[in-house]
Parts: sequence; C-alpha cells; structure tokens
Amino acid sequence: MGTQGYVPISRKNLRQKTRKRGDSSTGTMMGRHANSRSPKGEEIAEHYRSGYEESRLNIASGQLDRERSRELLKRFLPPVPAKILDVGGGPGGHACWLAEQGHEVHLVDITPLHVEMAREASRRQPEAPIASANVGDACSLPWKDESLDAVLLFGPLYHLTDRQDRLQALREAYRVLKPGGVLLGVGISRFASTLDGLRRGVLKDPIFAEIVNEDLKTGQHRNPTGRQDYFMDTFFHHPDELRSETSEADYRITGIFGVEGPGWLVHEFDEWWNNPEHRERLMQLARILETEPSLLGLSAHVMVVANKVFR
Repeated sequence: MGTQGYVPISRKNLRQKTRKRGDSSTGTMMGRHANSRSPKGEEIAEHYRSGYEESRLNIASGQLDRERSRELLKRFLPPVPAKILDVGGGPGGHACWLAEQGHEVHLVDITPLHVEMAREASRRQPEAPIASANVGDACSLPWKDESLDAVLLFGPLYHLTDRQDRLQALREAYRVLKPGGVLLGVGISRFASTLDGLRRGVLKDPIFAEIVNEDLKTGQHRNPTGRQDYFMDTFFHHPDELRSETSEADYRITGIFGVEGPGWLVHEFDEWWNNPEHRERLMQLARILETEPSLLGLSAHVMVVANKVFR
C-alpha cells in the first residue's frame, strides 16, 4: 500500500515539493475482496504524486514520528541481521535506516513513485543498500509462507478503508512471517484530525468540521474538497480497533503504543526540536505515555506490536 503518515504538511510545503517524476500508474488489485471499497492504487498514487512524502519524516512533527518509530523498531525487531519486509514503505525512510543497522530489508509499496524514490535513496547508501524495492499490494504479497522475520505495515492499515481488506493485509503479513516473527503495524489515531484541526485552525472551516465529525463517528476519513492538506480517504483507528483487528488475524499482541505522544501538537514545533534539551522532553513524554490507555489516541499514530504464534 501507500505511505506512512497523517500529519498534514502546509499548503506552502506542498507547493514547494510538487514535481513530475516517474509513472503514477499502479500494480494489481489482487488479494482485495470482490466488493472492496478501499481506494485503488491509482487514487493513492495521485495523492502522493507531488512527492511530499519523501521529506515528511524530516520536517516539522514528522521528525518526532520518525525518531519514536525507530525507538520502537529497535526495541521490538529481532536481532541483526533480520529479514524484514517493509509493506507500504513509501520512499524508503525507515527501510534505508534499517538497512544501515545491518538488516536485510525488502520494500513493497503500491505507488510506483515511492518505489522509485526508495531505490534512489538506497543507491545513495551503497555501503548498506536495501535488498529490494518493488511495486505491490499489501493484500497480496509476493513472498513464500514463513519466509520473513518481521513485517512492517506502516501505511496499509489506514489506506485500506475496508475492514476486510485490512484483515487480509494482516493475514498476508501473518502468512509470510516465520513462527514467532514480529509484526509492527501503524494506524492513524481516530482523534488525529480533531487535534490537528485545532492545532492548525482548520477546524474553523465548516467542511473540515464535517470531515472530523465523521472521523469521530466511524473512523472513515473522507475528503471531498481536493485540498491535499486535508489528506485523502483513509481509515482512522481507535486503539481498541487496532488491537481487535490484529487479534482477529490470529496474532499474539505484545502491546499497543502511542508513537508521538502529545508532542506533535506543540506550537512552533521546530523551535522545540532544534533545542536538544527540549527535543528530549518531547521524546521522554512520548515514552512515559506510550502505553497509557486513556491517552493512546492523543498520538497522531498508534503502533501495534504482535507475533505470529508457534503452532
């Protein structure tokens, strides 16, 4: 599936990142059920065609998302060298970093532009390239049964708006994992658009307010405006839903973790992040609150960590 992240960037940054690059066509739809209502690959590719995802983890609160995600990856991934599949790995931000840590990393994404970007990023680190990067769908993985030590789902669980498709993606990850293998999956918090709307002031827009109302009721985020900074059609998980869907796919749950904590909401984020002492305070808050049940949804992203059971 597509890429990894809600936290919308400003319209200014979107304009700065717009460029023509690569082919926006997509791969197959195999694996999704016959009446799937999830966005097609072409729709996902169209949303990301500006290339903004390439810089998302390196600007504004995306930096907190990046560092906290990597803390959790370090904590729960198998020891180096593990064989890892990054499904929906986008432009390769996490995949390239994992390769630098010594892992064998394979990336799959439904957006050809992102696969091209990931390959370019890999070529920039010839001492530790990613093992492969290919176009593919999370619902139909081109990997043999029980062939991987870990699978990352850092995008498919919200781009697949249809619950049956999300379960299929989880089951596909389960199929290709070795017994005892680790799943790390990320959902967008049910409350992310509400909090972001308050933070950015866009909740004053009555159309965005309607979008948020539906998000809170059903988790089905629908953007009829064409404004890219309102994100695309996606699913926003309540933390309990992320847990229950993963359990339904037969995993043993290790835990549900808030990724960013409340720090992504601070005013003048860059000033906080560029001060080492203040940056550490944001990180420490996220660590302290990462499993607090009453505050899990305060993070923009929520991560489930689970294992394929031995049978």
